[in-house]
Amino acid sequence: QVQLVESGGGLVQPGGSLRLSCAASGMIFSLYAMGWYRQAPGKERELVASISSGGRPGYADSVKGRFTISRDNTKNTVYLQMNSLKFEDTAVYYCNADRTVTDGTRLRYWGQGTQVTVSS
Repeated sequence: QVQLVESGGGLVQPGGSLRLSCAASGMIFSLYAMGWYRQAPGKERELVASISSGGRPGYADSVKGRFTISRDNTKNTVYLQMNSLKFEDTAVYYCNADRTVTDGTRLRYWGQGTQVTVSS
């Protein structure tokens, strides 16, 4: 079965950096678009960054210039480099894999989440 396992979260001070990793297994990683979502208490889950199967990145306006998404298909891993962290970046961050097969069926998988807390 498909598994997505996030790591790298933790407590960081404002202005600091963290690098999140998501290791995938049980799927052909290179066929999937990958994304990082986050959910803060009392808020909806939002897409933070995505990267296509071809390596094209996209970002929410709130993180442009601060976050970088990347993938290493040889390691079946997607990363989120987070710099210049702000209080409002505090959330549980989730890894997502997304693929639509030829018959139109959409396959989506989620990791368990990793907590990022930005606090002084």
